[in-house]
Amino acid sequence: MLCFVYVLNFLDRQLLSILAKPIQDDLQLSDGQLGRIGGLYFALFYCLISIPVGWLADRTNRVKVLSFACALWSAATVACGMASTYPQLVAARMAVGVGEAGGVPPSYAIISDYFPSGTRATALGLFNLGPPLGQALGVAFGASVAATYDWRSAFVVVGAVGVVTALLVYMFVREPVRGGLDRAPSVAPVESATAHAGFRATIAMFFSRPVLVLVALACGATQFVTYASLNFTTLFLMREKGMTLEEIAVYYALLIGIGISAGMYVSGRITDRLARNGKQAYALVPAVGLALAIPFFIGFVWAPGWQLALLFLIGPTFFNYFYLSPAVTLVQEEVRPSERVLSGALLLLVMNLIGLGLGPTYLGALSDLLRDTHPENSLQLAFYTLVPFYVLAVVMFVVLARKLKREPLVVGDQP
Repeated sequence: MLCFVYVLNFLDRQLLSILAKPIQDDLQLSDGQLGRIGGLYFALFYCLISIPVGWLADRTNRVKVLSFACALWSAATVACGMASTYPQLVAARMAVGVGEAGGVPPSYAIISDYFPSGTRATALGLFNLGPPLGQALGVAFGASVAATYDWRSAFVVVGAVGVVTALLVYMFVREPVRGGLDRAPSVAPVESATAHAGFRATIAMFFSRPVLVLVALACGATQFVTYASLNFTTLFLMREKGMTLEEIAVYYALLIGIGISAGMYVSGRITDRLARNGKQAYALVPAVGLALAIPFFIGFVWAPGWQLALLFLIGPTFFNYFYLSPAVTLVQEEVRPSERVLSGALLLLVMNLIGLGLGPTYLGALSDLLRDTHPENSLQLAFYTLVPFYVLAVVMFVVLARKLKREPLVVGDQP
């Protein structure tokens, strides 16, 4: 159920990028405007609201917070389909961001209290199938509806499904005991399941821990690439590679759904196995995955036709998401049970402000800047400039691995 909510969370978030071409044609928007509405404008509300929501969820019923958030972002998605001007679409997208801020952090903590240490990376890997499934369904459904009817109908239908799902979450998902499956550390007393960590204390703890800050920054560098790519790949394939909406709905949807899902699951399984020998696995798995993605990404951008481009895109689609399950698991295991939702929200704050906020904004603005001199391939040239950010992310995860190798065992770690 939590995974399905995440599917809707990401589907609603990415529907704008999936339908970028018809929206751009209808509302006469530039690449820069698309980048800002899918990036900076959305991320500001999504990231900043997630902090108080995370604090509230750590002190109250996490399932109820999740249910309300799902209802809110789904209603805002319906409003996106009713927007007739760019400012109206911006306002609706900001409302989607407010609602989605309460989606992922409570789910991270709920799952961490359903599964003990040693199985969490796999469990969170299954939960993190939400983004690829949401992206795949969004591509298949959104492109098909837009091709048959119009882009507005896709927003309205998806939003209505989300409202119903919010009711199902409220009725059927049980709130687990906080910290009920954590192993007590040998050097400190077990924390009461009902104890609440202070808001400021949790924030101070998070940003005082070099490991937590570094994993958030490394994820931010990674998401700079992934969100920039996700927000413009459909437009890139249609405008510069020659794909149609009908082809997008079949071939790109299958690639996204299978590729990212496999990457999420495989990285979670590998991490659970390797982490038994040391916590550095939480950083080495993402570093290796991102390094392997780079040559395939360059091939995707270079490819002259969409068929070859999709073939190369299999690599980044699989390897780009090797970072997420290990990073989330590391943060959940490094903090106390009563700090998990807020710590997850802080992780999302840092990585989404950098990745979601700046990635699409940067790529759209650069494409506009290059349009006058390179009108036929401005997006292609802008995509090439994402390669250095891949390298930066790999370096940061390698540095994190070295720090984790020296880290002592803390709450939630395997003995």
